[in-house]
Amino acid sequence: MLAEKYKDKIAEIISRYPVKRAALLPLLWLAQEEYGHVSEAAMKEIAGVLDLTPPQVYETVTFYTMLNRQPIGKFHIQVCRSLMCALVGTEQLLGWIHAKLGIKPGQTTPDGLFTLSQVECLASCGTGPMMQVNDDYFEQLTQEKLNRILDDLKRDGKSPLATGPFMFPMPQHMNR
Repeated sequence: MLAEKYKDKIAEIISRYPVKRAALLPLLWLAQEEYGHVSEAAMKEIAGVLDLTPPQVYETVTFYTMLNRQPIGKFHIQVCRSLMCALVGTEQLLGWIHAKLGIKPGQTTPDGLFTLSQVECLASCGTGPMMQVNDDYFEQLTQEKLNRILDDLKRDGKSPLATGPFMFPMPQHMNR
């Protein structure tokens, strides 16, 4: 159980907030880091820790695309479906991914390496078509570039073609 394994860490996270429920996102992130997704059991456990109802936790999990309710592959490919990206090739990018990996949004490759999702704006409107794989952005994609990225990930677990994102420094507890 999350609460037992991370008792001190959970207490430290909660102590940072004047209202206990404000620790919801960090605790959901902790559960996802531990299990690879936020299960129904984890949602119930977090609800209990924060004195919330399970539906209150569930509505938060379903709102944020960064939180996964099902196990995902080692590489989570997220393709932006906002209007700006759609205008420069989201559907074409999804077609290339399907041709290369044989999966559509919501599916995982049989080897468990790749999961494909469509998400709302990834804040890279001027560099589409683009995708995020785990924490890395890949922008101005072509079919050739996409194939190289996917081959790099399969072979090396990373790709030198990553371009971002450029984020603010994260609190120390969030870095792994």
